[in-house]
Amino acid sequence: MTTPQINERSAGILLHITSLPSPFGMGDLGEEAYKFARFLAKSNQKWWQILPLNPTDHGEFPSPYSSNSSMAGNTMLISAELLADEGLLDILDLPKYYLPVTSKANFNEARKLKEVLFEKAYQNFLKEDHFVREQEYEQFCKQEHYWLHDYAIYVSLKHEFNGFSWHHWPEEYKLRNNKSLEKFLAQHKKDIDKTKWLQWVFFRQWKNLRTYCNKINVHFFGDLPFYVSHDSVDVWANPEIFSLDKNGDSIFIAGCPPDYFSEDGQRWGMPVFRWDVLKKQNYDWWIKRLAKNMELYDLLRLDHFMAFSRYWNIDASEETAKNGTWVPGPGEDFFNKLKVAFGSLPFVAEDLGDCDENVYKIRDSFGLPGMKILQFGFGSSEADAIHKPHNYGYNFIVYAGNHDNNTTRGWYSKEAGKHDHKRLKKYTGIRVTEKNVAEVLGKMVYASVCKIAILTMQDILNLDETFRMNTPGTMENNWTWRLENDQITKSVQRKLKAWTKLYDRISVLKK
Repeated sequence: MTTPQINERSAGILLHITSLPSPFGMGDLGEEAYKFARFLAKSNQKWWQILPLNPTDHGEFPSPYSSNSSMAGNTMLISAELLADEGLLDILDLPKYYLPVTSKANFNEARKLKEVLFEKAYQNFLKEDHFVREQEYEQFCKQEHYWLHDYAIYVSLKHEFNGFSWHHWPEEYKLRNNKSLEKFLAQHKKDIDKTKWLQWVFFRQWKNLRTYCNKINVHFFGDLPFYVSHDSVDVWANPEIFSLDKNGDSIFIAGCPPDYFSEDGQRWGMPVFRWDVLKKQNYDWWIKRLAKNMELYDLLRLDHFMAFSRYWNIDASEETAKNGTWVPGPGEDFFNKLKVAFGSLPFVAEDLGDCDENVYKIRDSFGLPGMKILQFGFGSSEADAIHKPHNYGYNFIVYAGNHDNNTTRGWYSKEAGKHDHKRLKKYTGIRVTEKNVAEVLGKMVYASVCKIAILTMQDILNLDETFRMNTPGTMENNWTWRLENDQITKSVQRKLKAWTKLYDRISVLKK
């Protein structure tokens, strides 16, 4: 991780890769990503914030926060056009796979067509005589063996057993019998090698995009989920560090108590960590996980940061999160170990929700920026006051709303009541309406004392609630929003550029 200096005022945009336009059903790492990077640079935007890049579940609404690996990349983000540029696909053959570019990603269709294209590209890779690329691939497999080998076997086993979770596999595979795994590896080497190849392609394309972005003073702000899915290679390969019984079923699972987003709380379903075991192992799994992510980004958000202080522990038999209890997390000891391992800690604490004072103590002891959400600042409770701009400090990332919030226009028209409207009008001293609220809050974000100001692309475009990215606690109609080809105009670029100048957020490229 080559971290740029963040002790300066700067700005950025939150837009996940899948939200980019693309003729292949979902955004990817191809030309539209480079085009968006150039838009950011021309708009004086230093930060491109994205959601996690790990593989997602199959389905119509795959969450980037639910993955089968904390190390692997989401190969559905691979650009077929870039594969064609390298001669691994026929560029003239691609148009027959095109899907309409709409404001909604079509993940199921994208997966189907990409699997066909990737198989073609892989077969062409095997046929070609390209010494340099072959050497790069072999080096990647050696360098990433510590996670890649298990992941590739896991993916192949999932295929073998019709997608069933690992704890429903035959005992010899479920319990990782070495002889059985070696035999399976020999029998399925072609599939396993292809999985490794796809991971190489993903990380290669990502590295090229990030290198390009850094050259034009655009830096990636990534996101690290706290928990991992029960049906993941991480839990299968490291059962001792998770709350599981001898059959591999979860004993206690993760979630959060009732809050702004959900009156029943959120029952996430991932197994909680066994921090006593992790501590004895010097947090080795976590350190490797963070190190891998630090290779990908310039700044990294630690999602659900409060769980390092305390976490909501739910009996797996409970249907909701209401009856969970608070359990202590690893605390400062964990971050002291990270300090020894990494030196600097280029992390951002996602310190939203029901945080106790110890959460802020850990955050501040290690100099980690926190987060502010302006939409939260105009409610009636005392807890909302910390999100009002006059209560901000410098070491924060400020948003009007993020991917878990409604768009600002949608918030104003569908969630904020008349008393919230009055408080907002009184605070700003101007007449606020559904039409101008995104701009009013956007300017407040930029004018704040916080070091980094981030706006979602939806708020920049003044989109309503139908373009919301995610509604926490729900399973449908999430994660699908994406840009259409003509939505980013010169006027949008000029507006952002003017705001960064007006509010002293122009970032200068350091040679």
